[in-house]
Amino acid sequence: MMKTLALLSLPCLLVAGSNQDADRRGASQGLEHVATGATDGWTALFDGKTLAGWTSRNGSADYAVVDGTIVGTTTVGSPNSFLCTDRFYGDFELEFDVKLLDDQLNSGVQIRSHSIPAHEDGCVHGYQVEVATNGDAGFVYDEARRGWLSADRDDPASRAAFRSGEWNRYRVICFGPEIRTWINGVPVAHVVDHWSPSGFIGLQVHSAAGDPKWRVAWRDLRIRELGDGGGFADLFNGRDLAGWKVNENPASVRVEGGALVVQGERAHVFYDGPVYQHTFKNFELRMLVRTKPSSNSGLYFHTTFQESGWPAKGYEVQVNNSQGDWRRTGGLYGIDDVKEAPAQDDTWFSMAVRVDGQHVTVAVDGKPLIDYLEPDDVVREAGFAGRLIDRGTFALQAHDPGSEVWFKAIQVRPLPE
Repeated sequence: MMKTLALLSLPCLLVAGSNQDADRRGASQGLEHVATGATDGWTALFDGKTLAGWTSRNGSADYAVVDGTIVGTTTVGSPNSFLCTDRFYGDFELEFDVKLLDDQLNSGVQIRSHSIPAHEDGCVHGYQVEVATNGDAGFVYDEARRGWLSADRDDPASRAAFRSGEWNRYRVICFGPEIRTWINGVPVAHVVDHWSPSGFIGLQVHSAAGDPKWRVAWRDLRIRELGDGGGFADLFNGRDLAGWKVNENPASVRVEGGALVVQGERAHVFYDGPVYQHTFKNFELRMLVRTKPSSNSGLYFHTTFQESGWPAKGYEVQVNNSQGDWRRTGGLYGIDDVKEAPAQDDTWFSMAVRVDGQHVTVAVDGKPLIDYLEPDDVVREAGFAGRLIDRGTFALQAHDPGSEVWFKAIQVRPLPE
């Protein structure tokens, strides 16, 4: 967690916003089921000998393997430091032991967290499970974003769960938008939040004034993914255009029957919501699409909002099963085109787009259509100069008044960069 106390000034400014805390009486049955599930499927995050699979970010705190534990030590002048897994995790159960070797030190474990250039030049941000002796241990803090998500931290049993000078066993379950924590078997936090569906695990060594060389240690870190690992976030709520921004002709975009519908004069509706700061690089996107006969549309990725015109930045995945343009659904428009329609009009079909580095794949109804690798130093022809791998948001296209296309169940899973 970031806080001032007797510590250094904050390395990143917090993003203002309201905190969320779930009603403890409203726990979902699904999460309760997970909490009492089987004990197989565990994977060790730490081999007890090396820091393989982990990367240090932001600060210069010292992380070392000592007698089968990871020990983090403050260093002079360092901002908050984080030792982060190279992998992302979405839906999971996490367990670890942690011990504050110096009670003055504040620490935490990041979950579903990120470090991207668009957020304070790579400042680590996201959910943090607090490690501290002040009674806040186990509660959920939104590091470098909104502050405390556990608004209610007054329960005496929860505040007494962490034992000073001892090893403390933490248990964390992330399942869909829900986060639950336990310390030494005592329930502590229950938060519901939709901002971060997946991300890395990170071990924090908080900044400290002077050079006290305060220490925190972790051991027996293990994780098991739940279901298919989850990690997908809804970009569209099925009710309104919250999190989306329409440019030149707002009347061309509407919500109807739980779907986002594009029909009318040219317009593009850009995702502008909180998931991954709407600046995606590597990702998996999936959605359901239905085209009316003779309709044309498209999905842009790695694009950015512009007031009018066809988006100049990013790739377009074509959506067109029968309109006059010969380029059909699933192709990368003007780059790697599809000539035969993979789906029918007036029928819902699934579309999945994956970008990992320079590699782009597209599938429709589970059938692979595109497997494209962007060449190094590629130069595009006139009109396609912006069709390059970069980072950015998504946009859906209203092509013309005669085209009507429906989109729903729009979900994304960020992937490690």
